[in-house]
Amino acid sequence: MTTQSENIKEIIGYMSQRFSLYDDLTVEENIDFYSGIYKIPQERASERKAWVLEMAGLTERRHNLTRNLATGWKQRLALGCAIIHEPPVLFLDEPTSGVDPLSRRQFWDLIYTLSERGITVFVTTHYMDEAENCHRLALIHSGKLSAVGTPRELRRSIRDRSVLVLRGPGIFQWIEEMARLESLDEVAVFGDSLHIIVHESERADSEIRRFLGHHALSDFDLEQAEPSLEDVFVTLIKKQKDRVEGQP
Repeated sequence: MTTQSENIKEIIGYMSQRFSLYDDLTVEENIDFYSGIYKIPQERASERKAWVLEMAGLTERRHNLTRNLATGWKQRLALGCAIIHEPPVLFLDEPTSGVDPLSRRQFWDLIYTLSERGITVFVTTHYMDEAENCHRLALIHSGKLSAVGTPRELRRSIRDRSVLVLRGPGIFQWIEEMARLESLDEVAVFGDSLHIIVHESERADSEIRRFLGHHALSDFDLEQAEPSLEDVFVTLIKKQKDRVEGQP
């Protein structure tokens, strides 16, 4: 008799944030183990193993101990083991955490390939630039769902706000004081710049320039930019907090 949990296991693939394969087994042995876990028929197991090795680029490393693989290769192996039974639904929990930028790009190429094959892929990530790759997003803050939509829809949800980008030496020491300016809604560090979310861009631009001039900061660049998903997230959370506190 097949139990409900076994049926679910057959249609879902899952890859956890923490590497969960066996370091003391070779690449090939890990694949064989998961073939057994998912009860892949013997006549299919060899074909599926070859596919995983090819998909993950691990054919030449099939006899290597898993512990000796770089993080990016381990993640590829974990993905292969998660989908060796060809599930129609796949959950990836922060799959690129701790890997280098090139490996992240390559991993997303694999995700695109799976999606094109008709697999529904759910991805959790703290990287907003990665979230841009998804067809549909759910933003979660403090355990609660804040917004759902495509990247384009979420950007349109803050069309009543503008984003000003400020760059220049010495600006970071004035973040807290600048955030208290009346025309500014939010000030956040974004790489080597500050992203400033405002209601009225012209008014805010003038107020920021006066503030910087007052503090003798003249070598700066201030311009308006398209909101990033991180800007969207920050703005939506600010709106939620204002509603809770009864602010307009």
